[in-house]
Amino acid sequence: MLQEPASVADQLYEAENYIKKLQISLEKLKERKDSLMGIQRSFTGNNCVGTSGTGTRLPQIEIHENDLALEIVLITGLDRQFIFTETIRVLYEEGVEIVNASFSVVQDTVFHTIHSKLEESASGNEVARISERLRRFVV
Repeated sequence: MLQEPASVADQLYEAENYIKKLQISLEKLKERKDSLMGIQRSFTGNNCVGTSGTGTRLPQIEIHENDLALEIVLITGLDRQFIFTETIRVLYEEGVEIVNASFSVVQDTVFHTIHSKLEESASGNEVARISERLRRFVV
């Protein structure tokens, strides 16, 4: 059964909905960034000893899964850059596609954000295994 191409009006409607979804996603990411910036401002002192001024142990890792997207937030001291490299290596070994990776430095603390895409066949067990592997070497 052949499907007829969508009309221009339908295509515009779909594009409009897609753009709206992107705008909502962008707003959520901005809120997330603002939240992390609040965390960044709370860190004081020398993080090379493994703690922040708020008593939080470094390094830290947060892993967020959203459908087939995986966001990893890694907070380290300047002396722990190898953890970022190891995170990338684990993702590569697990067949995860890295879409974007960025970092920012505030005093002696480095905030890494890695956005990646899971294979469509990825199950919850695979995500749990990846998360466990990442947490294992961060702790």
